[in-house]
Amino acid sequence: MMMLSERMKKLNPYVPGEQPQDRHYLKLNTNENPYPPSPQVKVLLENLDADRLRLYPDPLAIKLREKIGERHGLTKEQVFVSNGSDEALSFCFYAFFDSLNGKLLFPEVTYSFYPVYCDYYGIEYEKIPLAADLAISVEEFVQRKASCGVVFANPNAPTGTYLPLKDIRYLLENYPQERPVLIDEAYIDFGGESAVSLLRDHRNLLLVRTFSKSMSLAGVRLGFVLAGKELIEALATVKDSFNSYPVSTLTQSIGEIALSDESYYRSINSRIVSVRESFSSDLGKIGWTVLPSKANFVFARKDGVPGREIYLQLKERGILVRHFDGEKVRDFVRITIGTEEDMERLLHELKSIS
Repeated sequence: MMMLSERMKKLNPYVPGEQPQDRHYLKLNTNENPYPPSPQVKVLLENLDADRLRLYPDPLAIKLREKIGERHGLTKEQVFVSNGSDEALSFCFYAFFDSLNGKLLFPEVTYSFYPVYCDYYGIEYEKIPLAADLAISVEEFVQRKASCGVVFANPNAPTGTYLPLKDIRYLLENYPQERPVLIDEAYIDFGGESAVSLLRDHRNLLLVRTFSKSMSLAGVRLGFVLAGKELIEALATVKDSFNSYPVSTLTQSIGEIALSDESYYRSINSRIVSVRESFSSDLGKIGWTVLPSKANFVFARKDGVPGREIYLQLKERGILVRHFDGEKVRDFVRITIGTEEDMERLLHELKSIS
């Protein structure tokens, strides 16, 4: 079409997990939390002052940023909030990665939005090989100092593999200090240790987090970035050049309330971790290979059965899992951890797949 720009014609958009409407499915394909958000969120919604919605939200989201900062031992000046972590990632790509300084580095298997952002902003990139067990090897990044930055998810997606804090520290100590290191911690609350303690000594570190997974709020779209004051100010400049009122009044209020109920979220996420470990053990007992996971999902395969075939057979039986068709991962399926009952149903169906 004549009206489309050349850059538009070259875009290859991210493909989210499917949300089919043709029947009721057990959805284990998009890593949603199987438990509802804090009961306090429901109370907030039931007592909502609708008159507030005629006014613009606080463009600085001060109260929300203060509460996020308190949770992580930081000041509000070290917190940036956004419409979901994907928007935060997009702003980070725009603000900090520039091909004039070299290629952006990220693992060959990781969150598939990263190359989409690179194409969108015209950032050249290099995919870094994983270890034989599909774990991230920080040495591979350290060896490529002539680059414009590093980004990876920890725990990684879709594998669920986890990079310990000592390895992240090694990366930060041996990678150029003037180049940003962006860690996507969307799944860190399911058994990993956040790198927030490293922010004080590493001014080039940024951590992207989300309310979607561990806080059961995927539907409200709320994410945030933890970093040094200068980097947060740069993100605010990008945000205000795009949309100065991005996070709604309702979303800010829900985020504040959710942060006040830490015990509830600790409880439900502990249940998810427990179910993940027992489900992984059960899969191993019936001949499946399961990668060690610190996320709210597992990455698993069965010898002799293609991953796509597993996905299709389960879909026919009313269960959705995620399949990725990359060279190193096409034999795997990614399975979101649901309730005990959800996983018992899935395990029953997997026993008959061959």
